[in-house]
Amino acid sequence: MSGPCPEHPASRGRRRRLPLFSRQMIRARAGERMSDGGAVKITNKQFHENEGVADWRVLFWGAHVFYRTSGFAEGARLVVAIAEAAAELGHEPDVDIRPEGVTVRSRTLPDGELSTADVALAQRVSAAAHELGLEPDPTALTVVGIAVAEDDHVDTRPFWRAALGYVDLGEEDAVDPLRRNPHTWFHKLRPSKPGRGRTHIDVSVPADQVEARVAACVAAGGRIVNDHVAPNSYTIASPDNHGIDIAGWADHYEN
Repeated sequence: MSGPCPEHPASRGRRRRLPLFSRQMIRARAGERMSDGGAVKITNKQFHENEGVADWRVLFWGAHVFYRTSGFAEGARLVVAIAEAAAELGHEPDVDIRPEGVTVRSRTLPDGELSTADVALAQRVSAAAHELGLEPDPTALTVVGIAVAEDDHVDTRPFWRAALGYVDLGEEDAVDPLRRNPHTWFHKLRPSKPGRGRTHIDVSVPADQVEARVAACVAAGGRIVNDHVAPNSYTIASPDNHGIDIAGWADHYEN
């Protein structure tokens, strides 16, 4: 699957249990103040009801916008304005700058829930972009997730966490701590089907990190299935027989 199933909490906007550092914040209902600088929690619909946020879309993990630019320098000017707004508001977004444009994601809680702080930031970002003559392109917005089906009596999250270098988020997810790559969501097979792992992922890592990553996978319960072209690539099976290729060949590919 290219994203969480419809029953996944991230798809429905339902709250999940999160690490202790965020549970106090997540108790807030829409209209109540959160612990993030006095911001008030809002729903996704309420976010869109505000003026000055028409450029934005709410996807998994927060509110997103993409502005196309003529090149890296133009994008950098927008990033400078975003940094100034974030410093003034005390609310920092995730920003990705490429020659083709700038992507911004804002959220108040780690699972993507929004507050009035996100509205204020979105308004400032959009105003800065318009002042630079930039236009949003919502067709460029995509958030990718990976759903991992596992047997009812097997916990494969430690394996995937080790293979991808992720950290746990709540009881069902493992995510990139720098929020760059697809999140993983773990759900149980119904009915239970032992040994029927259904997810395969290719993981490209630096050549000097391959051995350590493979060792971490094995320590987390995985087993090496194919090492015929090691150290360029390893095929490893998880405890529930999911397959993953850990490859370092791209780091020294000559063609």
